[in-house]
Amino acid sequence: MSEQSAKAATAESGGAPAGDLFSKFDGIIQTRENLLSQGAEDPFGLVMEKVLSPTRAICNGRDTILLGTYNYMGMTFDPDVIAAGKEALEKYGSGTTGSRVLNGTYQGHVEVEAALREFYAMDHAMVFSTGYQANLGIISTIAGKGDYIVLDIDSHASIWDGCAMGNAEVVPFRHNDLEAMEKRLRRIPEGAGKLVVLEGVYSMLGDVAPLKEMVAIAKKYGAMVLVDEAHSMGFIGPNGRGVAEEQGVIDDVDFIIGTFSKSVGTVGGFCVSNHPKFEIMRLVCRPYVFTASLPPSVVATAATSIRKLIQGGDKRAHLWENSKRLHGGLKDLGFALGTDHPQSAIVAVIMPDLEHGAAMWEALLHEGLYVNLARPPATPAGMTLLRCSLCAEHSAEEVETILGMFERAGKAVGII
Repeated sequence: MSEQSAKAATAESGGAPAGDLFSKFDGIIQTRENLLSQGAEDPFGLVMEKVLSPTRAICNGRDTILLGTYNYMGMTFDPDVIAAGKEALEKYGSGTTGSRVLNGTYQGHVEVEAALREFYAMDHAMVFSTGYQANLGIISTIAGKGDYIVLDIDSHASIWDGCAMGNAEVVPFRHNDLEAMEKRLRRIPEGAGKLVVLEGVYSMLGDVAPLKEMVAIAKKYGAMVLVDEAHSMGFIGPNGRGVAEEQGVIDDVDFIIGTFSKSVGTVGGFCVSNHPKFEIMRLVCRPYVFTASLPPSVVATAATSIRKLIQGGDKRAHLWENSKRLHGGLKDLGFALGTDHPQSAIVAVIMPDLEHGAAMWEALLHEGLYVNLARPPATPAGMTLLRCSLCAEHSAEEVETILGMFERAGKAVGII
């Protein structure tokens, strides 16, 4: 194309060249510009200048209570966890520079997988560089062309991306709907490979899946079951193994996916399983084979944290107290919430629209409180949410302070 033709095409498209690959994002760009043009702070660009503890940080020069970090068990500043990371950094260096199947397996990787096997009382554990990669790798590898994946329509993006990468037939069903799930399974051709993918806690509304009934239906139709317990590991269940443990079906689940970036307090992902052929995944799972392994300091902190979570009963009890108090307090103030009663450490506050949500988010930040602003398409049913994730390190006094902040901000913005 000549320079003159290019200029003409650019002028016709309002400043972007013809065939601009970014044009698909114009709606999102405009929405963001509209929010920022009103003088609002960018809710998706917050910088934490200094992190003081699992529950507090300096944001915009202000001491801020953190209520949107998923640091459920508050392990990020645990002295034993930090000491383990420092020791590994000094002994093994800053990174592995290689895949697990080449030079990327250090003693720490073996130990963190042993800690996971102990935590879940399962035969096999496989660690990935992120939780996203765990879902991407496991789902895309075990369910391929000609197989069927039946999944909840509110599933996390990593689950959907794992389905797409594996090229299996994807059959979604209405959120937490047992009848709809069974109808989908009934229609799958007999003899076809079937995988049911569920989550213990759904991250947007903080609601829990009826896993006991769902697993029974899946097994009735000969399907394997994968449960993502990212938002329940560490505090739900008698031993913190998640919703599958709480509902008594952990031994009937074929694969459990989890992450280190929530209750464990670092970064990474994993899959645990009792399947006798599971170890072959280390050779056939592309997101595992072709990714550099986690740094030694990360796996050392993860292994230490996981072993401490085994003895985390007191922390689990306190986190539940925090969740019940925040949920009940916000409900009493008149806020619309994502669940009728507290089901997890996530409390979702429903906003009338994105504009009110952004205004409320900013008002809370000025009060000294950070929460997540969640918007479509990430949220179900086109909702805008202020998503609160509690921590076992939040004191009872901090929860009361948070309720006061919500009350003042809600009245100022006109939400309550």
